Amino acid sequence: MKVIKVILIIFISISPAKSNIIYEIIKIPNLELYPLKSNNGLKYFYAVRPFNIGFNNNISCQNSSKEDLDNKFKIIKHEFNRYNKKFLKKINLKYVVLCEKLFISGINTAGIPNNKMKTLVIDIKFNKKYFIRSIHHEVFHMIDDSFEKNFNKKKWSNYNDKKFLYSECSTCTNNLGLDTYSVSNGFLTEYSKSTASEDMAEVFSHLMINKNLTLENDLILKNKINFIKKGLYEIDKNFQF
Repeated sequence: MKVIKVILIIFISISPAKSNIIYEIIKIPNLELYPLKSNNGLKYFYAVRPFNIGFNNNISCQNSSKEDLDNKFKIIKHEFNRYNKKFLKKINLKYVVLCEKLFISGINTAGIPNNKMKTLVIDIKFNKKYFIRSIHHEVFHMIDDSFEKNFNKKKWSNYNDKKFLYSECSTCTNNLGLDTYSVSNGFLTEYSKSTASEDMAEVFSHLMINKNLTLENDLILKNKINFIKKGLYEIDKNFQF
């Protein structure tokens, strides 16, 4: 009995310690390390309890069941494994946090990148139809934050019709649709029309899922695709879409 008690005491004392260490690394509470060795060096954490972070705790996310985590993780692992260790280091991505019902200022979002903390928070329950694409969309924001000079917003905007203007922010618009247009006309989705950064992320994410893009007579989109590829190859000449 004494041995069992000692083991229990050690376990209880170690668990909070691990949680505190994780918090010190990425400043997100209530996380545990997902037991996985990844080839590209990514570390995956999952929420064991709901958490609130950000300015005035405006970001919130809920914990998921083990079954949901295990099922969705197969997809998540496969998609993140497409990025090698050197590339992830360049874009400052080291930690992925898995939770569900991810909200920022009351708005549901697929993911939240934090370049400074080397962290990407992913909502594993985000719309199944767009989930895989959303992973790469959020990865692009990490890329963009690390290599802004490669993805000049003014140059990108100049590809569009002169009468078109992006919104000041992605939440300052009603352009939220994620369905891929059957006829692109310079944009792949309604959400692409929100900001230049979101437009880039939509193009990148479509390229990553090998979507058959409608490029006939769409010089604007062709220019955007070449722009994204050029920026990526300058970071990693061997990058594979």
